[in-house]
Amino acid sequence: MHSGRTNADSAEPVSLAVVGAGWRARFILRVAAALPDRLRIAGLVVRDAAAAEQMRAEWGAPAFASLDALLAHRRPDFLVLSVPRTAAPELIADAVRRDLPVLTETPPADSVDDLTSLFRAVGRDAPVQVAEQYHLQPLIAAQLGIARSGVLGEVRECRVSVSHGYHAMSVMRRMLGVGFDDAAITAARFDAPLVGGPGRGGDPAREELLTAELTLAQLDFGGRLGVYDWAPQQNRSWIRGTRLLARGERGEIDGLDVRYLQDARTPMEYRIRRVDTGHFTNLEGHFLRGLTGGGEWLYRNPFAPAPLSDDEIAVAECLARMAAYVRGGDGWYGLAEAAQDHLLGMAVARAAESGERVRTTRQAWAP
Repeated sequence: MHSGRTNADSAEPVSLAVVGAGWRARFILRVAAALPDRLRIAGLVVRDAAAAEQMRAEWGAPAFASLDALLAHRRPDFLVLSVPRTAAPELIADAVRRDLPVLTETPPADSVDDLTSLFRAVGRDAPVQVAEQYHLQPLIAAQLGIARSGVLGEVRECRVSVSHGYHAMSVMRRMLGVGFDDAAITAARFDAPLVGGPGRGGDPAREELLTAELTLAQLDFGGRLGVYDWAPQQNRSWIRGTRLLARGERGEIDGLDVRYLQDARTPMEYRIRRVDTGHFTNLEGHFLRGLTGGGEWLYRNPFAPAPLSDDEIAVAECLARMAAYVRGGDGWYGLAEAAQDHLLGMAVARAAESGERVRTTRQAWAP
């Protein structure tokens, strides 16, 4: 066990400090602030003085121009890095040298060479986890749980249209159970018109016709097939939903619909349903209680009644797992996992751009 972590049980909230002042840093801070019984914001590291003052006023936490200045004031239980991928490796390595556990944004480095250099610099056992949240979103977590239950048989085929690149790969690898297996990848691009939707700034001001740049890829892991289906313009779109299809020899998950064989003569089918509060005369507040299907709870929201969106719930799960990790718990998504998903995402992009078959090979981070 790395000396930056402790086995001590404590009812006290775990303290974190955030490096960065962008949209994603604020997203993480908003989630942390919604869970005051679990997490405490100990400080912020923001180099720009004006941005630091704004963040200080917004979050009521001290802001510092450097990690040195933060640590001179207080040492948090862990550091959250929300910085560009090109800047992350140096900051990760610096924190590891200081024996400070790190939760870093995806991806932890830009290129395969950068990922390899980072992994070799800090080592396999470095106290570093990566905040990949998509497989922790309530619906995807429920779908993965159904697949792991064995009711579908062995999942050998899945189609993932949930997000771009490494996010999609993290879901695909888990659904197929392929670990660090090599993949042979073919891909193509297709452009089509699409009316735009909301963005980070809110609803669209007017109707705008965009070009949806679809990437469709097949990843052959040798006996297991993943299909990647995504256009960046799907993100936040009102008229382009997400989809996850997973198939085993005994059944399939098709979005919200689950079909399987109880025995050779007894087909079963159910639909995954959300249990939300705050509707009609329900006065509990508005939050997700969980997901049900087939006569059981498939997912229970561990952060209820905090009023969090699904993606905020997933990020809260990252923060909660990091809090458990720094107190002696197990890691859940380390540098090796993040590097493998980014490797596959980059290979898909390369195959789509070149029109040629791309094959990934085993990398330094593979166990």
